[in-house]
Amino acid sequence: MRVTEILGIDAVRFVEPEFSAQTDRMFNNVLAAAGGDEGRLLLDEGEEPLALAFRGPGGWVAASFLYRNPSVELIEKFENVNGQIFEEDRDVFSAAVREYYSNLLSDEVPPAIEDLNPARRGILALLVEKHWGKGNGETCVDCCCGSGVGSLVLRDLCYVPLSYDNDASLLARGLATGRLLPDETMCLDARVASRYMRPVPRGIGIMMGEINTFTQELWEGIVRELLAMSAETLITVGTESEAQMIRDWGAAMERTVEVTENPADPIYDRWVCTATQK
Repeated sequence: MRVTEILGIDAVRFVEPEFSAQTDRMFNNVLAAAGGDEGRLLLDEGEEPLALAFRGPGGWVAASFLYRNPSVELIEKFENVNGQIFEEDRDVFSAAVREYYSNLLSDEVPPAIEDLNPARRGILALLVEKHWGKGNGETCVDCCCGSGVGSLVLRDLCYVPLSYDNDASLLARGLATGRLLPDETMCLDARVASRYMRPVPRGIGIMMGEINTFTQELWEGIVRELLAMSAETLITVGTESEAQMIRDWGAAMERTVEVTENPADPIYDRWVCTATQK
């Protein structure tokens, strides 16, 4: 379902220019400064604000409150215009917002060059199924999803991916090919992913690295976020030393991490780390 359908309007523009900006309270002021004579307030199933939109000379302008609260000034502004209140399930609106920003990204960002080996889909599917079996509609985050081969495999195995990466061109490639779906995809910094998602049953991080002295701090932050958000986690890397670092980071978070070698893919997913909560 699109945001416009939820709000009952023909077109809308969010004041937040990109998905990750939804946590920034500055955009409460941006929306408050916009003119308008009509408003739409969207509440979730618990009557908490999800979004607020005003119709001005240039059309409808909205702000999302999925990841922050509206200001008192905004609520007062709504009360002083001709306004309507709508209600929607939070998960439904979240998917609609992801779709809005994914479509915006696809329109604005040229896709990266296609470099996926078609054989990798089957190899990766065998790996995930070996460790977890097929899913039954469980949500699985795809951390650093790139152009989306991991998300494609998760769907093949009947999981529902939530995919994120900070490389907009790779996301654009994945969206263009259909490996990534707009309502499942987010462009954000993986080190702060928990600001935008609740913990889920499972998570993957496929072909992480290169993890070395210069990038270790970056990848530790990414891996820790992924482990914190998923009860069961599957991470692949290219070298045994990288796998050992991931095992150490997991142990520091009281995760049981098993490291195994995967000879079926000697380049991308040679070493496999599976982590579970103790």
